[in-house]
Amino acid sequence: MQSLRMIENWPVPTASAAVVRADGSVAGAYGPLEHRFPLASVTKPLAAYAALLAIEEGAVELDEPAGPEGATVRHLLAHTSGLAFDEQRAMAAPGTRRIYSNAGFEALGDHIAKATDIPFPQYLHEAVLAPLGMTATDLPGSPAKDGVSTVADLIRFAAELQAPRLLAPQTLAEATGVAFPGLTGVLPGYGHQKPNDWGLGFEIRDGKSPHWTGAGSSPRTFGHFGQSGTFLWVDPDARMACVALTDRDFGPWAIEAWPKLTDAVLAELAAR
Repeated sequence: MQSLRMIENWPVPTASAAVVRADGSVAGAYGPLEHRFPLASVTKPLAAYAALLAIEEGAVELDEPAGPEGATVRHLLAHTSGLAFDEQRAMAAPGTRRIYSNAGFEALGDHIAKATDIPFPQYLHEAVLAPLGMTATDLPGSPAKDGVSTVADLIRFAAELQAPRLLAPQTLAEATGVAFPGLTGVLPGYGHQKPNDWGLGFEIRDGKSPHWTGAGSSPRTFGHFGQSGTFLWVDPDARMACVALTDRDFGPWAIEAWPKLTDAVLAELAAR
């Protein structure tokens, strides 16, 4: 894809990207697809997928207590548990504010580990990574931010997110729709959003502005970006997904470059 060549002008040492159609085929790719990059918060959708599988298997339930008092698994997945960003400290009552929380995902990982008697990184491997053939991906630490992967592996995950084989389609549909609609909050790097819509482990594009996806991205677009300079989005209306991994931390360069790439990718595939 010609649009992916825009990455050659990004101010990053190393970058890799791919566009995946809804049928799982690769529309285009760029860069070293087997290079392993730290994912930062792009870890969260992987962890959330494992949590959704634990729910389908009956190991945990969406609305069972988890995390701070009054919170549930659903609250932790949707960043509405009230936990602070990076510490196990309640800042709000569950369900009242969208507080983006690494601590919430760590509490979720601990909860699933206790329920299954399997360390969460091992559960993620057995439930998601191994079945999808994501052999270069692992989680050496926090389920919020410590994943490491390649574009080649995330191509497989992007295909799964568009045509799930591991999860029931209705489960994924619920996870990628808005949970606790209408809540306000801060989207890291982009400021206060009203509303700050989120699914169960996936950020929802909706009408947010500014945003890291493109002006042409549909409101139903879902995914995540990471502070290590990474993103993955799925646009159900465009019937495609895009993943980009770099080794330069998120900053003004990404705020400028990522939406331009997204709009170019969407336009190129729409014109085919």
